[in-house]
This record gives sequence, C-alpha cells and structure tokens, in this order.
Amino acid sequence: MLVLYETAAGYALFKLVDDGKIEKSGEIYKDFETAESANKAVKLKAFKKFENTTDALAAVTGIVEGQMPKNLKKFLEEEISDKEMKKEKLIISDPKLGSSINKKLGINVLSDSSVQDLYRGIREQFESLVSGLSHADLAAMSLGLSHSLSRYKLKFSPDKVDTMIVQAIALLDDLDKELNTYAMRAKEWYGWHFPEMTKIIVDNLAYAKVVKAIGFRTNAHAVDLSDVLPEELEAEVKEAAEISMGTEISDEDIDNIFALCDQVINITEYRTQLYEYLKNRMNAIAPNLTALVGELVGARLISHAGSLMNLSKQPASTIQILGAEKALFRALKTKHNTPKYGLLYHASLVGQAGPKHKAKVARMLAAKTALALRVDALGENESNEIGIDGRTKVETRINMLEGRVASSANKDTSTKKQSKFKFNKPQQYNEQTDVVMTEATEAPKRKIEEVVAEVEAEEPETKKAKKEKKEKKEKKEKKEKKEKKEKKEKKEKK
Repeated sequence: MLVLYETAAGYALFKLVDDGKIEKSGEIYKDFETAESANKAVKLKAFKKFENTTDALAAVTGIVEGQMPKNLKKFLEEEISDKEMKKEKLIISDPKLGSSINKKLGINVLSDSSVQDLYRGIREQFESLVSGLSHADLAAMSLGLSHSLSRYKLKFSPDKVDTMIVQAIALLDDLDKELNTYAMRAKEWYGWHFPEMTKIIVDNLAYAKVVKAIGFRTNAHAVDLSDVLPEELEAEVKEAAEISMGTEISDEDIDNIFALCDQVINITEYRTQLYEYLKNRMNAIAPNLTALVGELVGARLISHAGSLMNLSKQPASTIQILGAEKALFRALKTKHNTPKYGLLYHASLVGQAGPKHKAKVARMLAAKTALALRVDALGENESNEIGIDGRTKVETRINMLEGRVASSANKDTSTKKQSKFKFNKPQQYNEQTDVVMTEATEAPKRKIEEVVAEVEAEEPETKKAKKEKKEKKEKKEKKEKKEKKEKKEKKEKK
C-alpha cells in the first residue's frame, strides 16, 4: 500500500512495508514510537517540494475544497506506474480528496477512520522519515502557509470590508432605539414643568437644545432661541411659557434633566457622524446597490445575509422576501398567500408605487438588485452605472404602471441613430405617364314589364319552399307529441 502525506513543504509518498498492519489500527502506534521502528514500518518512495508559497497555497486550497490540484496529479502520475495504479491501494486522510483522485486516476483509494492512527505516527516521526527538513524550517513553512490560506479565505481588502457595514447598521439601529427612549423620557420629565412645549416642538434634538437654553420656563422671555428655532416657533414657545400650567421644579431636578438632554444631543450628533461613515462605506463597497435601494436598505440586506458575497449568491426571489422569513413560513404552514416583500419594502422606489403595484415593483427591483450585487461583489469596476441604469428602468416602469408615460421601460435605445439627411432633387414632369380617362359605356336600360315578370316568376318558388318547410315542422311536432302520449299510457298501465 502507498501512503500520500501532504505537508507545508510538499507532497510525500510512502510505501507501507506490511499491508496487514492497517487492519490492526489499534497497534500501529507501537511502530512509530521510535525513529528506527518508523523507518521499518514505512519507506519514503518520493517527495516533491513546493517551488514557492504561491504554489503551496494553490495546492492547499484545492485540497481543502476536496479537489485534486494539478501539481499533485502530475506527481502521482510520475511516481506511480500503470501497473501499480491497478494493483496498489493509495491511503489518503481526506475522503473528498480520495474520491477525486479515484475518479481522475482510477487508483483504488482507502480513506476511512482506520488510517488516522497511521497519519498520527507519520506526523510524529516525519523529520526522521524525510531527510533534509529540520523542525524549524517546517514550522516556518507551516506558519507562512497558514497565514496565506487565512488571507485567501478572508479575501482581505481594506476597501471591501463588509463586516464594518454589518456592525455600523446594527449600531445605527441601536442608537435610534436609545435616542427615542431618552428623548421620550426627557419630554415626560420636563413636561411636568412645561407641558405645552411638547406639542409645539416635535423634533427631539431641537427640544433638548431649547430645554438646555431655557432651563426654568420663567427664563423663556429673556432667552434668544433664534439659533435653535425659527421665529414663529420661538414666539409660540415664549407665549406658552407665560401661561403654562406646569408645576414648579427644583435646581436638582433641572440639573438631571440637563444631563439627560446632553445625552440626547451627543447621541444625535454621533448618529449623524455614523450615518455619514456608513454612507461612504456603502458607496465604496457596493456603489450599484446603494444607487438602486439606498444606503440603509442596502446595509440591512448585507447585514441580514452576513456578507456582500453571500448576498450576491442569492437569487432575486430570495432577495425580494429577505427579512420576511417568519411571515413566509407562517404562510406556507397555514397555506395562505406568501409575502411579496421584506426589507425591500423600505426602499424609496417601492414607496413611490401605489398600493396595487408595490408587489410588481418589488419583484422588478429585486431582479435589478441581484444584478447590481453580483457586479459589486465580483466585478472589478467601481462605477455605479448599472445601479443608476436599473433605477431609471424601475422608475420608468412605475410611471408606466401609474399611467403617467407610455411603455418604453426596457426598450434598447443604444442602437438607434439619427439617419443622415439627404437632399433629393425633384423629378421633372413626364407627360407620357399621363392616363386619359374615357367615358364608361352605360348598360342598356330594361323595360319595366321584363323586371316585373322576373319577380313574379321567383315569388312562387320562394312561397313553395316556405310552405314545405312549415309542413315538415308540423309533422315533426305531431310525431313527438304522439310518442310522448304513448310513453305516458304505458307507464299508467304498469
């Protein structure tokens, strides 16, 4: 039996001296307790060293995915003869790689759990089995290859880190929840002192800034609020402060309310900064997706799928209902209608459509989104042309459904070119082509007596035909009545 052993340095092919030992897998470890016994158990048949790190990385990525690399195929074909291919068995640790080698080379492969003890023994005594490889060299090669493999798997690029988008959109949602909770608490707390201001100022940030500026409502008339509010609202707040029905509060209370308002202002400012960061990231990583559905919806789609690459692998039908999984499975379980949209419902294009057409627009938008995602994830071009073009087509489709424009959404106008104007000289008048009209010859007039005679000759024939038809109908009716009467009499007799 032959044993294939893959290392960071290269491929090693060993010959197992006693084939019967593989059947007694529980006792194999005894043969590898020392270097001498290991050399007696297996003999090195061939060793192929990797040329460089790139060659090693290509080989390892193929082996990890269960495929036979080209350099491994070449190595096995060179070292194993055609006779050995038919007679010998090849021991391999990975079953997927074993099935791939079996299909391509036709050699018998053994790759079950019984070979694991053999591989442990070879790993322990590998330096003694293969001469010329020190422990330090092998450790350095393993470390370098592991780093290269990790980079390849992660496909690390500073400009294409969609993990940052996933974290940013999650934090943005958390900030919105916290901001709403803090702002509501500040309005309720200060509302005991100045309840009328809650209805006048709706915006949370403006409310917090006004509370910080005014303090006690008795100071409202002396404070300038022009930096925070427009003139109309400022005047309304000052009038309401004079006739307010609120209770009096202490200095300690107002200090705590100020601290809460500071939190609202700081969180709002940080949210604005985070949104700008997310917007720039989305434009860098997924420009076409951003142009089509917007930054927030695009980021939520990426976050829901886990990564941009995972999202780009999804079909349009999945993207359409992404985020509505509970509704989908509930509909399938109860045999009701499935949902028509998930996270895409919040896209501005779906919002533009009427209630009747939202499902159609969501379906079309999902199809365009799937195309844009594949360009963003796998394309090398960083422009957003496909996203803008898709958005234009969806907008035209919405206008067509709403009856605002004629249907020209998907017509290709790229091939239409204006033809060059050619001046044609007017042709001269040709007298020979004239046609002279001759007077039509009238048919000879007939006498009235002839016409009357013809009509009288036709009338008896038509009258006779009608009479015959009527007689036939009457006979048929009489016959049917007679048959019905006979049937009735027979029944009565019975």
